Amino acid sequence: MTNIDEIIEGIDQRLDATNQAREAVLALSRHIVQKASAVIRAAHRHEWEVAATTLDEATALVAQMRQQTEAQQELFWAGYTQDALKEYAEAHLTLALIREGPLPTPRAILVEEAAYLNGLAEAASELRRHILDLVRRDDYAQAGRLLNVMEEIYSRLITIDYPHAITQNLRRTTDQLRGVLERTRGDLTLTMKQHELQHALAQFEARATEKRNG
Repeated sequence: MTNIDEIIEGIDQRLDATNQAREAVLALSRHIVQKASAVIRAAHRHEWEVAATTLDEATALVAQMRQQTEAQQELFWAGYTQDALKEYAEAHLTLALIREGPLPTPRAILVEEAAYLNGLAEAASELRRHILDLVRRDDYAQAGRLLNVMEEIYSRLITIDYPHAITQNLRRTTDQLRGVLERTRGDLTLTMKQHELQHALAQFEARATEKRNG
């Protein structure tokens, strides 16, 4: 006679509790990602109150998720949990970058360093959309300033050189940012040259018209 039944029953109960907690955390992570996406959309539309309110809702969900995983760290470090925290950090940072405010620290938003850095890289990539919006409004000065911000973030992120297990594949995210940065720089440079050419042609036509009328 062995105690195998007792052992298996105990294991089964613990695994069942872990599975229930996993389902709850997975649902929270999905809600956080949805809220983070909504914050970024609102930020691009300059709907500041909507962005702030939605970010507060995401913050409450993050606090709930952290509490849910406090006793089960394997769930906290699961991919879906860390992805949600990365998206949450991206929402915070994108809003700050578009509003040209100070960037929140990882500690301020209760996000670990790797999730924060990956969120920062993706927030910098989000600036491309904002820069193109500025170009459509002929605000080339502000577009240029934000391009410089993208370049500054990229230049700092490439100095982070640790194993992927520590940085959660930050190198890959940074490489993606480099591609976005290069496309944005090329688009902005081309558009500015076209704008300068149009301005020069308009001045030439104005002078020619003035001479004919004179």
